[in-house]
Amino acid sequence: MAADTRATELAPSLERLAAEAQAWLEYLPLLAVALVVVLLAWLLGGWLSRRAIVGRIARRNPFMQDLARTTVRWLVLLAGLLIALEILDATALVGAVLGTAGVLGVALGFAFKDILENYLAGLLMSLRQPFAPRDHVVIDGNEGVIVALTSRATILMTPDGNHLRLPNALVFRGVTLNYTRNPSRRFEFDVGIGVDEDLVHAQSLGVETLRGIEGLLTEPPPRAQIIGLGDSSVKVRYFGWVDQRSHDFGTVMGEAIRRVKLALERAGLDMPEPTYRVQISNKTDAGARPAPPSAPATQTPLEPPVDTRARNDIDRQIDQEQRETAGENLLDPSAPRE
Repeated sequence: MAADTRATELAPSLERLAAEAQAWLEYLPLLAVALVVVLLAWLLGGWLSRRAIVGRIARRNPFMQDLARTTVRWLVLLAGLLIALEILDATALVGAVLGTAGVLGVALGFAFKDILENYLAGLLMSLRQPFAPRDHVVIDGNEGVIVALTSRATILMTPDGNHLRLPNALVFRGVTLNYTRNPSRRFEFDVGIGVDEDLVHAQSLGVETLRGIEGLLTEPPPRAQIIGLGDSSVKVRYFGWVDQRSHDFGTVMGEAIRRVKLALERAGLDMPEPTYRVQISNKTDAGARPAPPSAPATQTPLEPPVDTRARNDIDRQIDQEQRETAGENLLDPSAPRE
């Protein structure tokens, strides 16, 4: 009697399980068709992403090519998933999935904000091409030669040969000074001339000296101008232009300062040092002899010219870095730049 009663109580549950099993058995062919559709969509997306027409979207930009191929692949897969859900009559899940994806996307956006920002900045800079490989730049106070632009960072080689990685977001919104874009670069330096000296002669003598320096451009020509009156001298500023493609900027500037100084000294022009007035409280002896006058300065013999040609001290390091980043460099030397 007890066994019959227990069987009677389990009968509804067994019938429900049998019905569910029957439903799943009837559902298996549709599930198989849906899986086949998803698999075909994945294969079709991969085939389409490898077509030449997709590569033509950004044939000069490998980063955009990869992005276009990935986008095509996932769009086709998403279409296949939607068709599979329609076959399974489970389109109601789409709204729930999209809602969950939206919430998850916001959470991931906050969690990976810096990574996404650098990625988007790299994408925009790969389209704009703000600089080319081997450009000499100063970005937000960081000076170096451009080695490569990757999806996350801009790689520089500093003048002392160090590897420098700058986040793309910093480069994108930072101030960039590009010395290579216009190879002609101007230098300037100041010289103090005595207040009793002929300033016009000092200007013309300095300019004439600058014209004879190797590496100094004749156009624009060197020049000089009076910029101010000091306590014991008049400030004269000399200007010159250097072509950085063929000559080293710092070496030419140093040679210009040296030669102008020597020329002014040989011409007997006074270049006084700052004058200070010193008061001594104790009275000096009335019979003390005055100090003997200082001997006149001897002229410095003319030194041989300094080699001002451009130096390639860090080219070997740059070549090595470019070989290591060749696969992910987003810069195209032949692409137009903004």
